[in-house]
Amino acid sequence: MCGIVAYIGDRQAQPIVIKGLKRLEYRGYDSTGISIYNETGLHTLKTKGKVSDLEEKLEQHPKQSSTLAMGHTRWATHGVPNDTNAHPQTSNSGNLSIVHNGIIENYASLKKELTHRGFTFHSDTDTEVLVNLIEDVKERKGVKLGKAVQIALSQVIGAYAIVVFDQRKPNEIIAARLGSPLAIGIGEKEFFVASDATPFIEYTKEVIYLEEEHLAIIRRGRAVRIRKIKDDSLIEPYVEELQMSLENIQKGGYDHFMLKEIFEQPKAIQDTLRGRLLSNEGVITLSSLREHENRFLKAKRILVIACGTSWHAGLVAEYLFEEFTRIPVEVEYASEFRYRNPIIYPDDVVIAISQSGETADTIAAINIAKEKGAFVYGICNVVGSTISRITDTGCYTHAGPEIGVASTKAFTTQITVISLIGLYLGKANGTLSRSQYQEYVTELETLPKKVEHILTSQAFIEEVATSFESAQNCIYLGRGYNFPVALEGALKLKEISYIHAEGYPAAEMKHGPIALIDKEMPVVVIATKKGHYEKVVSNIQEIKSREGRIIALVSEGDTQVKELADYCLEIPDAAEPFVPILSTIPLQLLSYYIAVQRGCNVDQPRNLAKSVTVE
Repeated sequence: MCGIVAYIGDRQAQPIVIKGLKRLEYRGYDSTGISIYNETGLHTLKTKGKVSDLEEKLEQHPKQSSTLAMGHTRWATHGVPNDTNAHPQTSNSGNLSIVHNGIIENYASLKKELTHRGFTFHSDTDTEVLVNLIEDVKERKGVKLGKAVQIALSQVIGAYAIVVFDQRKPNEIIAARLGSPLAIGIGEKEFFVASDATPFIEYTKEVIYLEEEHLAIIRRGRAVRIRKIKDDSLIEPYVEELQMSLENIQKGGYDHFMLKEIFEQPKAIQDTLRGRLLSNEGVITLSSLREHENRFLKAKRILVIACGTSWHAGLVAEYLFEEFTRIPVEVEYASEFRYRNPIIYPDDVVIAISQSGETADTIAAINIAKEKGAFVYGICNVVGSTISRITDTGCYTHAGPEIGVASTKAFTTQITVISLIGLYLGKANGTLSRSQYQEYVTELETLPKKVEHILTSQAFIEEVATSFESAQNCIYLGRGYNFPVALEGALKLKEISYIHAEGYPAAEMKHGPIALIDKEMPVVVIATKKGHYEKVVSNIQEIKSREGRIIALVSEGDTQVKELADYCLEIPDAAEPFVPILSTIPLQLLSYYIAVQRGCNVDQPRNLAKSVTVE
């Protein structure tokens, strides 16, 4: 969950690494550091806090000219965030420096063994153990750095993405990964290594995504060599062309990435539909489905595995798939699925959903499903990610880079893909009539414009938010397709504003949560015309009679709920299965403005990181 950047070439390395760390702060931001090598040796500077704090610290030191450097922005696992536990970590001799993303699970036993051999430790990190293990192997066995890293990693249990440097061999860096992403940018006589491609997109379009348990030897003036860690076999690198632009990862005039990404949703949904939905012809084109159609149609069950916001998208999938295809669906937290003994049959279809494609729990769940013979379909946003490579097939969303930690456009594009899959399968197995299918296909095409229309209510939602910035708790209620939206709305609020919020099925309010309702309790109720409207109105009346403050999300033109609610946020009418794509938008904006008014760091909320690559 940490961010790694390294550079070796002819340019000044420090500015490249610092700029790259800023772009990777979404991965972790509780401490940071940089190691720079030049003719005077290895210089390491670390600090608690953000990259801006590191920049301030660097200004207090003589500027170091260097063409080799590596840096790290941390999300703490082992050891509290402080200067000592920050990365890079250095070996006892001072020769080796390492940056690491992941968790070394057997670090305690390794540390005990190394202590017996005379090593001392200054931090609480598993990373310091790893760099000293590499040094121990290198010195005892008399091997080169690449071989020492390979041998050391074969003794490690856990996950890692690492870059290692030895100041005695200043023309080489070693990179390796297992369970955490790592990309190598290939420029003209220069190389970049980073947790994703964003730190080097203005320098090169050529990238190698390291595969699981692969090690890269990167030397000045030579081609990158890649070896398998397990058997030392040589691998021919696969060089891809980056499809990302610098513009995609900049704020573009918005105050926050989250707000920019909320407003990018019409385009993101349109891009996700483009080339896949031909409404005039009544055609949905998904080659990943067409090639494996029988696996889906013969499935006795679909299992959806995901975490966080993606899990909420999975809940929408449960409603939509069962309605459109009549295939039973179960939605599982990937983090729980992997730790019980799940019943999986060879004729099951497993759909794994992840924005980053690197979510550790989801990857582990996929591996379990594959071991048991299930067919695994991936839905993710990041091209070349681990999930896109280990699943049997799958489909990319086209949300574009999502930098804000709280997911927005990833969620709505995931539901867009889910809608396409459901419609395709419903038509293929005959559970949707021709007229129903055509109606839904036509409706789906209109959604980007409807989202655009919702976004015009930005100013009013900001005004509503003012009334709730001091709230301590909040309840979100929804029925049917809108129940997952209630969960997602509550998650957004607590992620970025730190207000305790919970989502419930509206009918469950009477089974406990109603005890919490008083004049201080804001209640967000999704009360759109499509889907159990009269029942939800009854729930609103129950809240009103207990003096709860009601923010209602309603269909345009609603009059009944407006008489009861304190505030009403309107969305255009839509077919019930597609309402979640629309109803989530005002809730994103509401959470955003409440967080801003509370003075919260919207893009980098405390204790969170964008991509959860550790347990």
